[in-house]
Amino acid sequence: MQETSGHLEREAGVPLAWRAVAGRGPTVVWLGGFRSDMTGTKALALADQALAAGRACLRLDYSGHGESGGAFTDGTIGSWRADALALIDRLTEGDLVLVGSSMGGWLACLCALARPDRVKGLVLVAPAADFPQALMVPEMTAADRAALARDGVWMRPSEYGDPYPITRRFLEESADWNLLPGPLALDLPVRILQGGADPDVHWRHALALAEALTSQDLIFSLVRDGDHRLSRPQDIARLLAFVEELC
Repeated sequence: MQETSGHLEREAGVPLAWRAVAGRGPTVVWLGGFRSDMTGTKALALADQALAAGRACLRLDYSGHGESGGAFTDGTIGSWRADALALIDRLTEGDLVLVGSSMGGWLACLCALARPDRVKGLVLVAPAADFPQALMVPEMTAADRAALARDGVWMRPSEYGDPYPITRRFLEESADWNLLPGPLALDLPVRILQGGADPDVHWRHALALAEALTSQDLIFSLVRDGDHRLSRPQDIARLLAFVEELC
């Protein structure tokens, strides 16, 4: 058994990159974070786990991310949700366990709401629900707001590299997909892994999502010294254990 890869053509000829492992269900689907891609430590660990277990697995890049086509600045929460659903619908069958990190945790919830008959479990890592309005907008300075009004884009500083562009369209459209304060009617097993030292998504924000979910089978695991990425060996082990539990 080995992993295969390819591209799915979307609207306007934008190719969406994917990698998949064929095997038994449920299919584990990896949904990465904002400006992340499917070659990160957690995504690779999930693929390796699937290969070892003979389990189906799909990882993907949204438009403007990783190996997919399209410009990052053309993307929105709604368009990336549509990308994920298009790949899921075309490349998977049967039950799904969605594993989402940061923005991917938000998208996992949105995809579960869109496909309630198929999604049987969620594993969320530092889920950043509603992050443009809840986390980005409050940090903007007067100069940032002026730049956004003048140029239609705000170059937001990042601890992970060069500043990246946040467009007015992205910020405004994101409000259409906000989930908090809930309730969020997802009655399925949910596992949340959150770093207590996360500088990007405070544990209280992740807890607010947990409190909004109606699931009665929900575990919120706080890693007190964990950061946002939660990619240390011990963090990966916790993630894989949650996935194995729901599969």
